[in-house]
Amino acid sequence: MISTRDLKLIFFIIFCPLFLFAQQGTIETIVIDEETNDPIIGASASLLQQSNQSYIQGAQSDVQGKLVFSDVDFGTYAIRITYVGKENVLIENVRVTNQQPIKLAQVSMMDDGTLIEEVVVEGRVPEMSLGIDKKVFDVSQSLVSVGGSASDLLQNVPTLDVDADGNVSLRGSSSVKILIDGRESAMAGSDINALLQSLPANSIEKVELITNPSAKYDAEGQSGIINIILKKNVRTGLNGSVTASGGSYDNYSGGVDLNYRDRNFNFFGGYNYANRVRPGNGFNDNTELIDGIIRENSERTISTTDNNRKGKNHTFRFGTDWYAAPKTTFSLGANVSVRDNDRRSDIDYRYFNIPDLGESASRVSQQYEEDLGVDITFDFKQELKREGEEITANITYGNDTEDGTNDFYQTYANGRAPFERQNVTSEAGKNWNFQLDYVLPFAQDHKFEAGYRTIVRNSEDSQWSEILDTVTNQFMPDYGVSNDFDLTNSVHALYVNYQRKLTEKLGVQVGLRGEQTYLQSTYYNLDPNAPEDEKTNDGNQDFFRLYPSAFLSYEVGNSDDKVQLSYTRRVQRPRGWQVNPFVNINDEINYRQGNPNLLPEDIHSFELSFAKFYDKWNFISSAYYRRSSDMMSPFLRDPEEIADIVGDRSNVTYSRWENVSKQDAMGLELISKVNFLRWWDATANVNLFYDKTMPYAEFNTGDVENFSWNGNINTNVKFTKSTTLQARGFYRAPRKWIQGRMKSMAGLDVAVRQDVLAGKGSVMFNVRDVFNSQRFRMENNLPTQFIQMENRWMRRMFSLSFTYRFGIQDLTKKKEDRGAGDNGMDEGMEGGF
Repeated sequence: MISTRDLKLIFFIIFCPLFLFAQQGTIETIVIDEETNDPIIGASASLLQQSNQSYIQGAQSDVQGKLVFSDVDFGTYAIRITYVGKENVLIENVRVTNQQPIKLAQVSMMDDGTLIEEVVVEGRVPEMSLGIDKKVFDVSQSLVSVGGSASDLLQNVPTLDVDADGNVSLRGSSSVKILIDGRESAMAGSDINALLQSLPANSIEKVELITNPSAKYDAEGQSGIINIILKKNVRTGLNGSVTASGGSYDNYSGGVDLNYRDRNFNFFGGYNYANRVRPGNGFNDNTELIDGIIRENSERTISTTDNNRKGKNHTFRFGTDWYAAPKTTFSLGANVSVRDNDRRSDIDYRYFNIPDLGESASRVSQQYEEDLGVDITFDFKQELKREGEEITANITYGNDTEDGTNDFYQTYANGRAPFERQNVTSEAGKNWNFQLDYVLPFAQDHKFEAGYRTIVRNSEDSQWSEILDTVTNQFMPDYGVSNDFDLTNSVHALYVNYQRKLTEKLGVQVGLRGEQTYLQSTYYNLDPNAPEDEKTNDGNQDFFRLYPSAFLSYEVGNSDDKVQLSYTRRVQRPRGWQVNPFVNINDEINYRQGNPNLLPEDIHSFELSFAKFYDKWNFISSAYYRRSSDMMSPFLRDPEEIADIVGDRSNVTYSRWENVSKQDAMGLELISKVNFLRWWDATANVNLFYDKTMPYAEFNTGDVENFSWNGNINTNVKFTKSTTLQARGFYRAPRKWIQGRMKSMAGLDVAVRQDVLAGKGSVMFNVRDVFNSQRFRMENNLPTQFIQMENRWMRRMFSLSFTYRFGIQDLTKKKEDRGAGDNGMDEGMEGGF
């Protein structure tokens, strides 16, 4: 008998092809050696706007010498092709129309014994390419994050924020999907923040921001998708780089990357070690409200915290590409992350009007974790007979384990018996991903795309807690905060996408994605005396939703200026810790709890974008609106609800994840890059936003309206051909939320780079948080509590780094290159910081 689930899937498969979509083409050419007629592998090409030579996208020639620019908006372009030891080639007035794809004549490159002056002066690939549906930032040029992690680097990307806990926000929303090389990292498990903090910044080539993704992409992510692209060398022969960095607070790191490539194979591998130390401090003031106000007899707890977070991270990356045939490629790769984290917190408490606790107390919290994460990825690409027609497939398996201990020891000044707790935690996750995509261009100005994806995540989490019995001097189980929790989350998706140009200037794209989601959880109460019906608690959720997308694009004036209107439906699903019903003890005054009945957020997103290109500067603006329902948030509740754990204390905070509200959010985002002079440029971003949060009646709080803004600026000054200064500043204005407000924050980072050894080496010195001003501050207003808190997750830091790049540039030529050496455009920034 066919189940309801099967009927849903059959319905979707039958009707998914009924749709329609944008105005894009493809440019192809072959690059060969003029003397030998051999294909040149690894030639670098830049697609430029013809009108102002602004950068659009880049490409590298493959083992057949083939260069391809895909998804190119209709318009007029120039193409610059460079290769070490060869004269640069500039092809102008390439007109992309509905004749898709465009095949250019073969490009022959001549030997040249000198470096091209134009390239030496530029010295860097463009930092930002502005598309209407995607913004690409070349972060390989970021000097201020040298020696840091991916989390450090993301703080330098316009429109992104990273908070004290490593949570990444896009346009003020932390409900964002983070991908690595176009897919979700399986080894991250449920903790993408931990992975980003261990991933070295020098392994990242660029970051793509997709704020309103089409049906081709996963529907998850309220504010969009962040795609982190890792570096991958495409030059032939043996190439590599070595990096070492050291800085204040005993921070140091080092790594090596190697790559060997010939006509049939590409082998790559790398290792990075980082010892990271992040000293910080915090402050918390929790005051009881009696009848809504602070009175003389109100209980009050003030705590000050000194934190010292240490991490030792080993990252391994290796793999191979096999070019089995001119149109067939197989790839196999693996990433391994080994992380040891040690965090010590020294907390001093002062108590007021709490006789049982006296006047003060001191606590030491020692947390230690050992993590091991593994990703194994297999990719397949088959180009078919029709130009642009292809099938791609991906299979990924990931395994992540985390074992840790968290011990608390607290003493009281009034002679009260000390309090001691020991927690043992264990997390294990396995993830499988299968993806199949098909692209079919037809009728010259049409393109059809379809695909299927399945992802399954299994996790097993455990916490065992014991408290010291001061009478027997033995540790006894605390069943109130001990539990096992198993979770299986699977998503099965099908999508179709159709592009078409309606007129010379007007294009349309429509798509539809269907996703079937299953969320199954089991909570185990470890108390042997618990009633049978309370020993396990099962949760099951089953969602099927359709996610349409539509884009309308129009060329204004010349083909370089564009306006686009888009609509997409999105979703934000709960994570494991958000549905786990056990009470998690952050410390003895902060308690958190998940909610197994949590529903996914539903989001409808609209965006209107305009891109303008001038000779000296580029500009893109985006006005956006999001309507969200069933918004998930940790909601602060009365501690009496967990009295069996905290007793009658009122000086604690207790939060539980809830579907709190609906929200209307709108904003205006402005991004611009200005080339003031050949040696000085700046990129600035401002995001102004307004939101109205409308809590559901059961939470007994009024609507909250909030207007806020944030911005940052990044500037580069090239004093000489080999010396560059970079500075990055940011500001976040205060903002409200339904139970309080966050205060403003600002910061400045500065770095200097000096190229040495004829461009093969680079020395970099940077200072992060120059004014020691980066701190997170918040106020919470509750019916029974007023809470003020401040958290500084790191202090001003200095680092000195050195990178050396080496390698044979080309093994395919029949004679040695004359004048072969580092080319500022090809080599200058790619070696990795």
